[in-house]
Amino acid sequence: MDSEPISNAVLAQTLTSVGLPTTLEEAIRDYKGRMLSEVEQLAERKLGRPLPPDWLSRFREDRAVAFERELRPVPGVADVVLSARDADVAVCVASQGEPEKMELTLRLTGLRHLFAPHALFSAYLVPRGKPHPDLFLHACAAMGAEPGQCVVIEDSSLGVTAAIRAGMRVIGYAAGPHDPELRDAGVEVVHSMEQIPTLLGIPGPVRSPPAA
Repeated sequence: MDSEPISNAVLAQTLTSVGLPTTLEEAIRDYKGRMLSEVEQLAERKLGRPLPPDWLSRFREDRAVAFERELRPVPGVADVVLSARDADVAVCVASQGEPEKMELTLRLTGLRHLFAPHALFSAYLVPRGKPHPDLFLHACAAMGAEPGQCVVIEDSSLGVTAAIRAGMRVIGYAAGPHDPELRDAGVEVVHSMEQIPTLLGIPGPVRSPPAA
């Protein structure tokens, strides 16, 4: 799911409410893909003072409400995961988000059942988050694979950098037609999940024929 637009819209609102005027575009530019601890540090430097003690809990609460209302799975992503599993390709999630956020967003989008209990990995469980390779290397080891065997599908430059540093192949996913962030990172970019099986060299999803 692409939770970044929703998260950053809430982030812009909550930062503005505490005296740091922030637009959605500025939030995406400055904070997209970052861990919340990094977001706090950057915001406090801009603000010139600490954020209110309850700022983080308020942000999480407002974000959860927005997720409940707006979050949807990326079209076709469930088919991609099922196609990979049918081809005996192991799949996992390696996210910059907190474990609780991962569970929430996967549940809300109906994708949680596609991943084994041990196949969710958070940057909060390793020393350093993206753009460092720690998270991907940890997930790789836990899944019993070598970095060169892995393909990472990413939608942020921080994640692309982390995967490249981990020695993994990267496919950039851009929901819209404009993707300078991913193009500049020098990776192959797709705009539809339907393109992924071909790039992985596996059969695509088997679709039922339309009713007569």
